[in-house]
Amino acid sequence: MDDATLWWVLAGALVAAELTSGTFLLLMLALGAVGGAVAAHAGLGVSQQLLAAAGVAGMSVAAWAWRRLRHRATTPPAVAELDIGQTVYVAAWDADGTARVRYRGAEWVAEALPGSPPHPGAWRIHAVHGNRLVLQPAT
Repeated sequence: MDDATLWWVLAGALVAAELTSGTFLLLMLALGAVGGAVAAHAGLGVSQQLLAAAGVAGMSVAAWAWRRLRHRATTPPAVAELDIGQTVYVAAWDADGTARVRYRGAEWVAEALPGSPPHPGAWRIHAVHGNRLVLQPAT
């Protein structure tokens, strides 16, 4: 079996592993294997093929990391849009204006929307600020 065929088999195996595991990094390594296959088709030696594979894989990982950092910096933090509008039950309010509520299997600190008098009962999530729920009356 020639070098190019080995590189293509390796690329296919890495893509298959990526599809079963969901690890995006394996796809970058598969691109590196494609780079090694192209180098083999060009008639380069094994050491140049390895350098080509490492270079393509490294550049792919660096480009993906740069894209993620750039994308993260230009988009605002994700708002928990799925939480807004959901109903929670407040058993009692503390003296400091907060309450402990169970939501999504965890205990959250909640506060009433300014202008809403705190009372026990059903409340609707108006906003999520970090790990704190801002509630408005459900009625």
